[in-house]
Amino acid sequence: MNASVRLSMSSLRAHKRRFAGTFLAVFLGVAFLAGTLVMGDTLRANFDTMFGDATSGTDAVIRSADAITTPGESQGVRQPVPTTLVETVEAIPGVAAAAPDIQGAGQLVGANGEAIGGKGPPTLAGNWITDPELNPYRLAEGRTPARTGEVVVNRGAADKGHLKIGDTTTLRTPDPVKVTIVGLATFGGEDGMAQVTFTGMTQPDAEKYLTAKPGEASTIQVRAGPGVSQQTLVDRLTPVLPKGVEAITGQQSAQENTDMISSQFLTIFTTFLLVFSGIVLLVATFSIHNTFAIVIAQRTRENALLRALGASRRQVTAATVTEASIVALVASAAGLAGGIGIAAGLKLLFPAIGFPFPGGDLVISPLSMTLPLAVGIVVCLGSALMPAVRAGRTAPLAALRETAVDQSGASRVRAVTGTALAALALGTTLTGVLISPTLLLAGLGAVLALLAFVVLGPVASSTAVRVLGSPLDRLRGVTGGLARRNALRSPRRTAATASALMIGVAVVSLFTVFGASLKATMDQTVSRSFAGDVAVSTPSFGAGGSGMSPRLAGAIGKLPEVDTAVGLGRGVAEVDGRGRALTVTDPTALARTFDLGRVQGSLRTLRTLGTDGIAITRTEANSHHLTTGSKTRLTFTDGKKETFTVRAVYGRSELAGDYVITRAAWAPHRTQDSDTLVAVSFKSGVSAAKGKTAVEKVAAHYGNPQVQTRQEYAQSSAGGIDMMLTLVYALLALAVLIALLGIANTLTLAIHERTRELGLLRAVGQTRSQLRAMVRWESILVAAFGTLGGLSLGAFLGWVLVKASDGASDSAFAFAIPPVQLVVVALVGVSAGALAGLRPARRAARLDVLRAIATE
Repeated sequence: MNASVRLSMSSLRAHKRRFAGTFLAVFLGVAFLAGTLVMGDTLRANFDTMFGDATSGTDAVIRSADAITTPGESQGVRQPVPTTLVETVEAIPGVAAAAPDIQGAGQLVGANGEAIGGKGPPTLAGNWITDPELNPYRLAEGRTPARTGEVVVNRGAADKGHLKIGDTTTLRTPDPVKVTIVGLATFGGEDGMAQVTFTGMTQPDAEKYLTAKPGEASTIQVRAGPGVSQQTLVDRLTPVLPKGVEAITGQQSAQENTDMISSQFLTIFTTFLLVFSGIVLLVATFSIHNTFAIVIAQRTRENALLRALGASRRQVTAATVTEASIVALVASAAGLAGGIGIAAGLKLLFPAIGFPFPGGDLVISPLSMTLPLAVGIVVCLGSALMPAVRAGRTAPLAALRETAVDQSGASRVRAVTGTALAALALGTTLTGVLISPTLLLAGLGAVLALLAFVVLGPVASSTAVRVLGSPLDRLRGVTGGLARRNALRSPRRTAATASALMIGVAVVSLFTVFGASLKATMDQTVSRSFAGDVAVSTPSFGAGGSGMSPRLAGAIGKLPEVDTAVGLGRGVAEVDGRGRALTVTDPTALARTFDLGRVQGSLRTLRTLGTDGIAITRTEANSHHLTTGSKTRLTFTDGKKETFTVRAVYGRSELAGDYVITRAAWAPHRTQDSDTLVAVSFKSGVSAAKGKTAVEKVAAHYGNPQVQTRQEYAQSSAGGIDMMLTLVYALLALAVLIALLGIANTLTLAIHERTRELGLLRAVGQTRSQLRAMVRWESILVAAFGTLGGLSLGAFLGWVLVKASDGASDSAFAFAIPPVQLVVVALVGVSAGALAGLRPARRAARLDVLRAIATE
């Protein structure tokens, strides 16, 4: 083994450049993975510290014991608690102070008239708690609100909206309220909690605008006296609390807030990055394997001589594995340092682009260091294993050959195996998306399709390169013909080199197709379901902004240009024990403005739901075994249970939701009422421009929400998709970069392998420019093959994802192929191949002719 190590070390020292591409591939993959893990650990620790600092003075929190959680939400909606409990709590021994905490939605309008925040993280408003130890916010500038209309806002929101102390602006609660900023606050020492905004009001204002009636609070914050622990305080509070109200420790409340951030953002964020780390490492695997395969092929005579001198197969294999181990260890260790640098860079980058994270030092856990190190070593060794075994099988007689012979072409076994895999992939996929729609089967089919592409790569590469390279004979003459023949020389090598790029392009194409399909789905949904002329909405998603005033639809409906204006509000309730979102609206106007599909019952019954009627979609009716006339029990957040009669069952739910009740039915149970959308239909003869202008004038008095045509509304609803694709493309650039490094490394090694051949070409008259062009065109052909395969695989996987999502969801997904974007992806892939060939081409052109001819 010592001899194997010495042999490996001498080989690495002699051929450092051969492993440069492998080193970079491992380094980048490990760095990305380590950076993701360190970033996730750091954010979790920083948020935990921030919440702990902000709530350090709160020893107990009194709240409703039950929460209603709807699908897709991690934190439920709780009913308010009476503020009269404050007096009861303060009389308990060991309580130093108690204060009501009123929380609701409130979105500030900036100095430019645009709403601040609301693009995911919530925009909060509440009462300013006068006890500084119970208030999680700290006054940084100015004073606390003392009179109606005065507010304190977090400093981050003020900076983003270009607001300062003394400014007067609008606060959407969702009814627009004129407020004057008298102070700026921080949260846990930060200007704000990431993108969350906060507006602190006087308690009377908070009760007026954020609650259904005075005397209600979201929670009651309690501070313990000296020597009283948090658990002791909770034990003393529990016996005096009314039924349905509970007390939890301040530590438990802070942990729940941290867990909420973790589940809603950090887990998704880190999972998203980890998926791309996996893609990067998968791409790196092909590049690493190809490098070792070429190096072993080039060292055939060397290994044969070692075998002839007495080296065993195990020793030759061990020498190659040792080389891979050294490269893996050094590159992975360097990748760990690079990962820490990436995490530090991301921590500085996100605040610069408007996503401030809490401050604090980087947190480097043992797992975030050992896992990437282990993955890097395993990936590198796994990629080099087959070439190492192949090296050990080298026969001593191979030393008598002039050159290594590559017999890795399209074998019959490979063709049969690949075809069988492709057939299995197709059958599994079609079953998973058409016959029995499940994401599991569809995902398995996608993995099998990827394996089929890899196995069939060498089989397809010969035909593909011949077809793609056929114009070169006419356009570039002998130079083009030589480039095509070089690419055809080793089908396995060409396929392995192109596979790395193929995977990168396939993932880019997958997300491009899926993004275009989501846009087409949104456009189809709006076109099919929305029969109005304009839509009034606020640009928010996720927890989002405050919504719009429920009075806005009525004000718009009074315009002479308007025929119908209907607002869609949102409520929550448990339907037969399961949390569900309710659409709160006027059913009469809803039926006139939205296409609900076939209605079971009649439109008349839909319009007369009253205070005890409900309309549901056919899908929900079937799942609950309900029909018109059936009774169902709803439990609201205030704890009240009421029986509703199903008066209508409708077909479509994309915009109208699955459950519809009237505002009169919702009014007794509401907290802060708001609309998420107002749909407007104009009277006959009113032009779209005239009607839109009239609606905009009314909307300006209600916080200036967006007024859009149906097409504009569909496009803006899909606006988040473009943001997602931009981030995806930025992350996948690393995978494509590794693929291009693989192409460049393969060409560089191939040039070393063909040194004598290139010298002979130069000797018989080939110019340096012709030699450079030959190498560049070879690179382009390999890239074109990988790009074409990636586009085909990506489009297929995009179709699988869309169809599987369609089968697993109640909504109808539309499949769309974006030709322009895919052409751009193809051009970028081929152009990148040309760039990858520049350095190998220059190196080939600089070869000394006589030395090249003399090379063994």
